[in-house]
Amino acid sequence: MTRRALFISTVLCLFITACGMMQSIVKSTFPYTANLTIPATAAVNKSYSAVSLATSFDQNFSKSGNNGNNVSEVSIISAKLQSVQPDDFNIGDLKFVKIYMAKEDGKDEILVASRTDISPGVGNTMTLDIDNSKFLDPLVREPDIRVKMVYELRKKTPVDVSLHLVLGINAYPAGKK
Repeated sequence: MTRRALFISTVLCLFITACGMMQSIVKSTFPYTANLTIPATAAVNKSYSAVSLATSFDQNFSKSGNNGNNVSEVSIISAKLQSVQPDDFNIGDLKFVKIYMAKEDGKDEILVASRTDISPGVGNTMTLDIDNSKFLDPLVREPDIRVKMVYELRKKTPVDVSLHLVLGINAYPAGKK
């Protein structure tokens, strides 16, 4: 009798642990990154946009991948902008930044991050305010995702500036149908 109770309690503990581990594996955070360029020809006090395709180390959520149907409630949890070239470019030279994600052709564009109150001395790295009011499930299943940065310069730059954008994306396991 005690062997049976010991066996059942062991199996139950393993089952509970496995469920928690599986949920941790399936619920994940992964980055989408893009490099965006501000040309030296951009004028001050005029709105511009820079467009790039985003990449992720985990491309399995695309239609050609194998996990697209296993995730849901995909949303942005973080957004960070960093100067790459020149690496000491002051992001404070921008008045505002808005980041949009869309299908490769620009359709179904969604605002995912922004910063409208950039301080002039922010430096070469800045965390953006996220907008996770909409789920990104259809977008992350696309083969390619387009990122658009809308910005306005506070101060003219003498050289082309390359910025690196990192969007932290969160995904949860999809419910059984």
